[in-house]
Parts: sequence; structure tokens; C-alpha cells
Amino acid sequence: MSASNPSSTDLAALKAELALANRILVAQGVVDAFGHVSVRHPGRPDRFLLARNMAPGSVTADDILEFDLDGNAVDSTAHKVYLERFIHGELLRARPDAMAVVHTHSPAVIPFSVASGAELRAVSHMGSFLGVHTPVFEIRDVAGDASDLLIRDNALGHALARSLGKGPAVLMRGHGVTVVGSTLREAVFRAVYTEFNARIQFNALALGPVTYMTEGEASASAATNASQIDRAWNVWKSQVA
Repeated sequence: MSASNPSSTDLAALKAELALANRILVAQGVVDAFGHVSVRHPGRPDRFLLARNMAPGSVTADDILEFDLDGNAVDSTAHKVYLERFIHGELLRARPDAMAVVHTHSPAVIPFSVASGAELRAVSHMGSFLGVHTPVFEIRDVAGDASDLLIRDNALGHALARSLGKGPAVLMRGHGVTVVGSTLREAVFRAVYTEFNARIQFNALALGPVTYMTEGEASASAATNASQIDRAWNVWKSQVA
């Protein structure tokens, strides 16, 4: 089957991998009862797959639903859906190169979304994809100063996508972080190592002035790591099998 006409077996395998991605993110401490991960439909780039509204650690392939980029469930469903599904639709709309999106409330990352003068950037080899700048989305600029910080509609999702730009990650002030990847596995890898890099950077800042990676170092290291994503994925998979 071509990519534009995937077989039911291809789609079933992708749903199984998406369910696995949810459990890996829980096991790695990146999500808990909240957070979600999506992947672009293999045959319909204007659609994406995302679990119904539930705790990520309990997601199975049978819980995966199909949505259009406006966040509408393609098939009528009695299941509740994630309120912030607009994150996924709007980022995938804005970034044709992105195949997957992860949204988390990653605990080590959130301080970098609220502290002035402490920008999240690459300090570790494994976090090199972050480069020399990670943007922060300020929801007050779009929704005023009385929102609940959640991405509740397409307009907010579109604004978040503008903040992300062409980068791999965007912090959400007081809320969390959203990352994209060219594959589902890369998005999971980036979500895990964004948290990893944030912990290292936080600890380093407590010790004194920090030596950050240069743009060249970050680019070269990220290219090397990109060829090793399956190595991490297979370890994580074995831990939750």
C-alpha cells in the first residue's frame, strides 16, 4: 500500500504505537494523569490520531480516535475528547513537516516558562535539539488575564503554533510544554529529553554561571542523536511491555 492509501494493518499498527507512546511518557515521568500525544494519519495529512479523554497510562489502541485539523472527531462518538485537542490540530496544520505532537505538564520545564532571565536552551548532548532558544507562549497576549491557561479553541491553538514557529518545542507560561517531531518516536524522544535537559539546566544554574551549547554544537549533536532514536525507544518499550 502507498502512504496515501495505507492498509488497515498499517493504521492498526500506528494506533498500537500511539498507545505505547502514551505509556512510555508516563513511565518516563513526563506525563501523569494529564497530557496527550498525537500522530498524523498515515493516509490523510489533514487528520490526526489521538486518544479519547483519559489518563495516558491507560490508553490502548481501542481508545484511539480520528480527528480533523479543526479538532472534530471524524466519526460520531459517545466518548469524551480532550479539551486541548486544538493544540494538535493547529500545530499539525501549521507544520506540514511535523508528524506528531506531545503536550505535557513536564515539572522541570514549567519553571523556565515563568522565571524571567532563565531561558530553556540546550545544555546537554541529549537535549541538543532545543538549540539556543526555546520560545514561551504567553496566553495573556491572546486570551487576556483571566483565562484558565488551556488551549480551548482553534484560535488559541493557532496562536500557540505561531509561537512555536519552526522550532521543536514551545513552553506555555505556567502550563507546560508542547513538542513536535518528524515521527511519533522523535516527538516522544524530544518530550522526554526536554524534561531531562531542564533538570540539568536547573541544577547547573544553582551552581553558578552555565556554559550553554553553541548553535553549531547543538545542530551537530542533534543530527547525531536523530539516528539513535530507536535505541531509546526500544529501551522504553521494553520497560512498559
